[in-house]
Amino acid sequence: MTAYLETERLVLRRFSAEDLELLVALDSDPEVMRYLTGQPTAREEVERVVLPGILKVYADHPQLGTFKAEAAEGFVGWFGLQPTGVPGTVDVGYRLLRSAWGKGYATEGTRALIAHAFTELGMERVIADTMAVNHRSRAVMRRSGLRFEKVYHERFDDPLPGTEFGEVLYAVDRVTWDAGAHE
Repeated sequence: MTAYLETERLVLRRFSAEDLELLVALDSDPEVMRYLTGQPTAREEVERVVLPGILKVYADHPQLGTFKAEAAEGFVGWFGLQPTGVPGTVDVGYRLLRSAWGKGYATEGTRALIAHAFTELGMERVIADTMAVNHRSRAVMRRSGLRFEKVYHERFDDPLPGTEFGEVLYAVDRVTWDAGAHE
């Protein structure tokens, strides 16, 4: 399948129905899911909700979505540019296998998607969010050129430990990025 985007060490491609097992393996690690759901995602949910949702975004927004990330060692996770409902704004994110943590892939892929959003897709703003206590992801956001904007609180029926500290929003607009914030 054709690459959506390539970096020095990563190739991002669209997922297909044949990639179910990769997503199941990724979402079954409780540490990977720690700041997302706090628990592994059931195989049935990946098969019936997660993968179909990924494929639907490709159909509805052909230039956006969740993209399979491959490195020299094979599948390492995914990176995504998601529609936000705000014209000209996309949400950047990633999820990596624990074996891929600490290798710089998160920053490399996120920087590449931000650049792609501005230079190829004509976006005006890129945002990202995470739990305030997710310090590793916050560091990736900063290294990727995103800037802290605010802490906000959401109500959850079954909150994760750390939820009481809120969520954080990071963002960069085209003008700031063009001025060199990404360097």
